[in-house]
Amino acid sequence: MSKAQETILELHFDALTHNYNYLKSKLKPETKFLAVVKAFAYGSDSIEVAKHLETLAVDYFAVAYTSEGVALRDAGITTPILVLHPQVINFKTIIERCLEPSIYSPRILKTFIEIAEQENQKNYPVHIKFNTGLNRLGFWHNDIEFIVNQLKNTSSIVAKSLFSHLAASEDENEKDFTLKQIEDFKNIASNFETQIGYQPWFHLCNTSGVINYPEAHFNMVRCGIGLYGFGNSAKEDQNLKPIAKLKSIISQIHLIEKNETVGYNRAYKAKGFEKTATIPIGHADGISRQFGNKKGFVFINGQKAPIIGNVCMDMIMVNITNIDCKEGDEVIVFDGNYKASTLAESANTISYEILTAISQRVKRKIIK
Repeated sequence: MSKAQETILELHFDALTHNYNYLKSKLKPETKFLAVVKAFAYGSDSIEVAKHLETLAVDYFAVAYTSEGVALRDAGITTPILVLHPQVINFKTIIERCLEPSIYSPRILKTFIEIAEQENQKNYPVHIKFNTGLNRLGFWHNDIEFIVNQLKNTSSIVAKSLFSHLAASEDENEKDFTLKQIEDFKNIASNFETQIGYQPWFHLCNTSGVINYPEAHFNMVRCGIGLYGFGNSAKEDQNLKPIAKLKSIISQIHLIEKNETVGYNRAYKAKGFEKTATIPIGHADGISRQFGNKKGFVFINGQKAPIIGNVCMDMIMVNITNIDCKEGDEVIVFDGNYKASTLAESANTISYEILTAISQRVKRKIIK
């Protein structure tokens, strides 16, 4: 593998294939697999990731917003796409581009039916979202009769699936809560099926749900972070491969004396003779200011170099006093060995935030 000559995000699709196959191995053959590719496929490249997953015969995609689904359609993606958080202003676009909305409230349901009827739709697929404890989006269990009546009074839409979202499926301490969510969803699904007179698909599990709660896989599962190499536990991380490797280079090395300062607001003061390296990546690229002042770090020639001073918009400075390196040497922010989850822990955050924060100005390089 060639060394980085600029800041670059490598995306390794052999790792993506591995993660997909590993998660699929947890499922029964008939259980469908929905790949979550929202937020640029967790900070990578949603179009290229989706194209690759199509070659692996993924059953569904999910995005957060309509514009993300439109981008996939414009790129030639034909697999069904669930829009998890649609807004009324985008309903006509959803229908025009054959996207499938999550219907999560009475207002959204009534309005989508109205627009679907205006567009002369018949049995347009929608996905009914129920709230079972996350308290973010979704109908309540006592809305079932209302939903069924709305569906029976129109031929414009049909409930393709019912789904909900687990709030703490990765947390063993919250197992009782998760089991309660699963039981509540089973009751909702059974009640809905009885009243509507046909069986939609049911799906509840995210990545951690797939791994920890096989009894709740139902007809389909929704995997996001696991596809990108993180299992929400140290044990499962060993079974997955991070697809993203964020690399940069040393632009310049400085030798500074005791009490000299580094960066904006003079946030770092040298304790003696020290050597620093400036690297072309900053908070505009996704390395937030919370990683400054020795919280965050990078790796140079296999050694850990703490970030010193405040993170700048386009640059960070690191302490390389005890590291044998030179200008132009490669810098690893995270990869398969030095994981994004470890960097995240240093600033009390999660791998999701690290990955999705990598800005679009960072060049992507697909490694197939």
